[in-house]
Amino acid sequence: MTDLFGAPPDQPQPATPQPRDRPLADRLRPAQLADVIGQDHLLSPDAPLGAMLAANALSSLIFWGPPGVGKTTIARLLADASDRAFVQISAIFSGVAELRKVFEAAKTRARIGQGTLLFVDEIHRFNKAQQDGFLPHMEDGTIVLVGATTENPSFELNSALLSRSQVLVLRRLDSPALAELMTRAEHMLGVDLPLAPDARTTLLDMADGDGRALLNLIEQVSTITTDTPLKPKELADRLQRRAAQYDKSGDGHYNLISALHKSVRGSDPDAAMYWLARMLTAGEDPRFLARRITRMAVEDIGLADPQANRLCLDAWATYERLGSPEGELALGQAVVYLALAPKSNAAYVAFKQAMKLAKQTGSEPPPKHILNAPTSLMKDQGYGDGYAYDHDAEDGFSGQHYFPDDMERPVLYAPPERGYEREMKKRVEYFEKLRDKRKAK
Repeated sequence: MTDLFGAPPDQPQPATPQPRDRPLADRLRPAQLADVIGQDHLLSPDAPLGAMLAANALSSLIFWGPPGVGKTTIARLLADASDRAFVQISAIFSGVAELRKVFEAAKTRARIGQGTLLFVDEIHRFNKAQQDGFLPHMEDGTIVLVGATTENPSFELNSALLSRSQVLVLRRLDSPALAELMTRAEHMLGVDLPLAPDARTTLLDMADGDGRALLNLIEQVSTITTDTPLKPKELADRLQRRAAQYDKSGDGHYNLISALHKSVRGSDPDAAMYWLARMLTAGEDPRFLARRITRMAVEDIGLADPQANRLCLDAWATYERLGSPEGELALGQAVVYLALAPKSNAAYVAFKQAMKLAKQTGSEPPPKHILNAPTSLMKDQGYGDGYAYDHDAEDGFSGQHYFPDDMERPVLYAPPERGYEREMKKRVEYFEKLRDKRKAK
């Protein structure tokens, strides 16, 4: 008899995949944790996972890292090393019904003394209710959860799940790790890749820290027939360069804009130009960058160089007229200008302090002497009484009190001795002296 899902006897059975039919990345998958490349900070004997396995105390984990660094492989090997059944699901394709089946099967295994390691790929794709569904099964030991995510767990996973798991950061593979992976691949394929030494380096760069991407590229290169080793340009002509890892709504997006902003604030035009280029080549919307660059002018240059804001707005307008790629040069020029401009956040700090003070004293009325009195009733109430018209005062400055009557005059704006704010500081001090002089009369 055939089973429910088997092919009828007179039908040909599906062929079993032969080793050569499997992708190189699958054939080269490590068989033990000691063979995993690039994650020694987690797997060495005194590292978190090494210590857990030595103590036979594997806990639920969240693997956070970029693609192609071994998250799935390590989870599978942890299950083998801890003698647990390995179950893998993807949050993209799995729903509540499938999770219930997984939990029931895990309970059945638990009754016969076998544990279950449940690996959930893209766990951040589950909503809060779905994430909460794991909690009771983690707490009673039915499963050891290993979740994998490329996004920041602090933002994408709920606190209850994080409190029951240990977050481990997997690193992108560096050049030595990728070179070791290339050596293993050549050994398995039984060939030396037809690459000149500098082209081997180019191939590693194309992988961009992703081991799986490197192995896919190696598979392509291994099929090339050539009389002389390929040089970097010839290699680039034959291969499609892997797109940079970048998600406009994800962690990488915010990391790169943070790097750009801090490079500008740190007065490093070279680094600022580099991070701008990184975002543009990854496909970021130049209009988003124009808006953020203008924000940098307001926040970090401020009144130390009043022209900075105007220059950013002009660069933004230039981009709107020229478009990409020509208009992107205007954004680059704005970034260089901002990086080299004198820096001051005095007005920014003053604004934040004013907002805080306004929230604390939001019901305090203005002093009556600075209120208009368009009606006789308002005049009778004292509106406008005692107001001194500054243009009629000596030096064009009356020195009156403009804050609420019950509020002491705060100091919000404190300009530094940088750029144009040197002049602003002189003006602040000048009016303070006049104010003190008026009070003394």
